[in-house]
Amino acid sequence: MKQIEIESPDELDEVAAEIIASLDGRSIVAFYGEMGAGKTTLISRIAQQLGADDTVTSPTFAIVNQYMGRSGSIYHFDMYRIERTEEALDFGCEEYLSSGELCLVEWPEKIAALLPDDVMKVSIEVISDRARRFIIG
Repeated sequence: MKQIEIESPDELDEVAAEIIASLDGRSIVAFYGEMGAGKTTLISRIAQQLGADDTVTSPTFAIVNQYMGRSGSIYHFDMYRIERTEEALDFGCEEYLSSGELCLVEWPEKIAALLPDDVMKVSIEVISDRARRFIIG
């Protein structure tokens, strides 16, 4: 477990770099945090550092967005609207998660049964309007 506190969103590149460096062969990262904590903003920084030129936006209605990085696809999920695990299965979530490509999942608690045991977990705690605490494990 690693903990990083930042005072400003300008420091998110450090957090993104730490997440990438900590993957250790894992391809699924689950992001936990309240609405507005900065999950999508952090995922944007991760995608940028991995070479994605795309504009990263929350796939709230599409559920999954794909970005192309230097080493392949990056899948960005927003499971907020998922009510039952079956809904995730219906759009092929398992295929994405088992693809070996990087999968960055917002609201992973909605699909907890589908996540592997070795999923990287990133918890974001809001300290103030600009400050955040990240727990990476």
